[in-house]
Amino acid sequence: MSNENNKLNGKDLINIGVFAAIYMVIMVAISMLGFIPIFMILLDVLVPLICAIPFMLFLTRAKKFGMIWIFTILIGLLQLLTGMGPYAIITSFVFGLLADLIAKSGKYQSRSKAILATTVFSGWVWGDFIPMFVNKNYFDSLSNYADGYAESLKKLCPPWMLIVLFFAAFIAGFIGALIGQKVLKKHFEKAGIA
Repeated sequence: MSNENNKLNGKDLINIGVFAAIYMVIMVAISMLGFIPIFMILLDVLVPLICAIPFMLFLTRAKKFGMIWIFTILIGLLQLLTGMGPYAIITSFVFGLLADLIAKSGKYQSRSKAILATTVFSGWVWGDFIPMFVNKNYFDSLSNYADGYAESLKKLCPPWMLIVLFFAAFIAGFIGALIGQKVLKKHFEKAGIA
């Protein structure tokens, strides 16, 4: 492939935008469950598990370095703009780059690399939970929520839970990638990913 073919073009950027929008709509819909304290914590699993399917579909279109990274940074920016703090943009930057490098190492054609890339990509969601553990005033900022919400959520967040959430995001991303692969088998075959 020539250098010209490796550069992102308008079609690539449209694919990134369309799939990022689909991903974000699904993510926001799932996030509505966060109004129940236990589901707020479970979002660390539910988002990677369910959103892996549209992400795997995106991988059938992502054939150039930078597409996955830009996709992930857009998600991090949305999180920043919606008040989730700067951590998600940092985790998006790191895990998006790693996922892109993994997919590139398989020349964007390897099914196993697509699964691994999705698994690593899923680590971005962990950034949304970091403020609960490092911001001393985080639970005080939830005073607008229903009575007892902040206290219930705080009980679910002992310090060790941050490590559990870190690994849970990757495990859920891996399972979601396997489900996505089965659901999208025809799309992978059509895209030449074996």
